[in-house]
Amino acid sequence: MTDATAALIPRLRTVVGEAGILTEAQDIAPFSQDWRGLYRGRAAAVVRPANAADLAAVIKLAGEAGVSVVPQGGNTSMVGGAVPADDGSEIVVSLSRMNRVRAVEPVDLTITVEAGVTLKAAQEAAAEAGCLLPLSIAAEGTAQIGGVLATNAGGNNTVRYGNARDLVLGLEVVLADGTVWNGLRKLRKDNTGYCLRQLFVGSEGTLGIITAAVLKLVPRPLETEVALCAVPSPEAALKLFTRLHQADPASVQAFEYMAGTGMGFVLRHIPGATMPLQAPSPHYALVELATPRVGAGLRAALEAALEAALDAEEITDAAIAESGAQRAAMWKLREEHAEAQKREGASVKNDVSVPVSRVPELIARASAACAALMPGIRVVPFGHFGDGNIHFNLEQPLDMPAAEFLARDHEIMDAVGAVVRDLDGSFSAEHGVGKLKPYMMPLWRGGAELWAMRQIKLALDPRGVLNPGKVLPPT
Repeated sequence: MTDATAALIPRLRTVVGEAGILTEAQDIAPFSQDWRGLYRGRAAAVVRPANAADLAAVIKLAGEAGVSVVPQGGNTSMVGGAVPADDGSEIVVSLSRMNRVRAVEPVDLTITVEAGVTLKAAQEAAAEAGCLLPLSIAAEGTAQIGGVLATNAGGNNTVRYGNARDLVLGLEVVLADGTVWNGLRKLRKDNTGYCLRQLFVGSEGTLGIITAAVLKLVPRPLETEVALCAVPSPEAALKLFTRLHQADPASVQAFEYMAGTGMGFVLRHIPGATMPLQAPSPHYALVELATPRVGAGLRAALEAALEAALDAEEITDAAIAESGAQRAAMWKLREEHAEAQKREGASVKNDVSVPVSRVPELIARASAACAALMPGIRVVPFGHFGDGNIHFNLEQPLDMPAAEFLARDHEIMDAVGAVVRDLDGSFSAEHGVGKLKPYMMPLWRGGAELWAMRQIKLALDPRGVLNPGKVLPPT
C-alpha cells in the first residue's frame, strides 16, 4: 500500500461509513482476482458506495490523492477487466450496494435499474410486469448491470435483439473528476449532439463509472420452442440457421453452436447434465424460437423446418423440448460450457467474431492452425453462431502441464487471431479487452482509431484515475 492510498482510506470511510469499506485482507481477497484465476491483484481497500453521490465523492477524493480506482460489478470478466494491480496502490469500487430497480414501465417498455442489480434480477422485474428484458448471458445470476453495459455484453439473444448497447436508452455515470452525468432519458429519439451513452457502453470503466441505466424491454413471448440438434458439420449448422432465419427471422431468438468435445466436457463434469439425443454427435446446434403473437404455430413451424433439414442432411437427429424443465435442461448443456472447461483443466479463450457466413471457415482454419502449433491441443469452439461470435477455446493437451500450456497463451491467441483477421473479424466480440488483450490493440485498432481512443481517454480522464491498464496499451 502506498502512502497516498493509506492516507486516502480514512477519508473514504467518512464518505461511505463502516459498512461501505472493506480493508481486511480476507474481505478484500474475493475482489482481487478474476473468475478464471488468471489475474490476482492486491487492492488496498474495497469501497462500496450506496448511491451515485457517494461514489462521486469517492472518485473526487481518489483523484485528488492520485489513487487509481478499479470499478467492479459481479466480477465475471473473462479478460481480467476488473482486477486491481498487485502492488496495493489501487482501490476497488464495488457497485453491489447500488441494487435498486427504480422503475418498470410496461407502456414505454423500459426498465430503470441501478448498476449493482444483477441481470437476472432485472429480468425477473421485467417479467413481473409482463415484459421481457432480452439480454441473456451465462453469468446473468452474478453479472451486474453496470459491468454488463461497461463491457457491452452480447449473449444468447444478440441475433434478434442486438448487444447490450442496442438496449440502452439512458445512463447515469460518475465521471473521472467526480461529476455525475444524469442522462437517464427514456426517449426513443433524441438527436441532440454526441450520443454520450454509447461512449460509456463498452468502455470497461475507463471513461466513467455507470451507476444506473434505462434499458429497453420487449413484449413477453407467448410461445417459445427449443430444440437441440445433432449436426454433421459447421457447414450444416450454417445451412440450418439460414433455413430457420429465412423462414421467419422475427422468431429466431437464439442459435447456438457447440462442438462435440465441449459437450463431452459438460456431460462429464456438470452434475445433472443429460443428453436428450440418442447418439453423440461431432457438432450440435441449439435453436430457440419465440414470439409474442397468439396462436403463431411455432411448434408446427419448427417441426416442419427440422423435418426438411433432416431430409437435406443438415441434421442427423433432433429433440424438441416438451416443457419448461426440458428447455432449461437443453440450455444447461450450452450455458455450462465455460464451467465444464474450467473443471477439465487449463484453457485459452478466444472471444472472436466473423461474418456469419464465414463461421465454418473460422472453425476449420483455426482448428488446423492450433493443431499445427501444438499437437494434442483440444479444440473446443462454441457460442453464438447466429451472430458470428464463436468462443474459440483451446484446452490443454492431456500430456502437458497447465502452467506450460498457459505460458503459451499469447502464441495460441495470435494463431487464432491471424485466421480471424483474414476473415475480416474481431479479436473481441463480447468479452471486452480488459487486462488480457491490450497488446492486440495496435495491430487491430492502430493508427487513427487507436489515436482517437487515446484522445477520448485523455479528455475524460486526464489523470488516469479510472481502471488503468485496461483496454488501451501503454504508450
